[in-house]
Amino acid sequence: MPQRRYSKNRLLDRISINPNVCFGKPCIRGTRIWVSLILDFLASGATIAELLEEYPQLTREDILAAISYGAEMSRERYVEIAFDDEVQTG
Repeated sequence: MPQRRYSKNRLLDRISINPNVCFGKPCIRGTRIWVSLILDFLASGATIAELLEEYPQLTREDILAAISYGAEMSRERYVEIAFDDEVQTG
């Protein structure tokens, strides 16, 4: 069965920013789960299935929304990362 595709705007509608909730950090709408928390888990190797098990109030679309938000933010801001002349392999 093919994977369903979502529009960026539809996904970003799942993100809320409220100065009175979680210090104004971007959260999944209707929760207090930070977008950055989801992205940190994914970056550390967690799977979508593991996140859904750990946070049953989330949906697959919420996690995709967090990824979409992170991608959108990377277009606007840059994180300084030390440049290495050699490519390191893990």
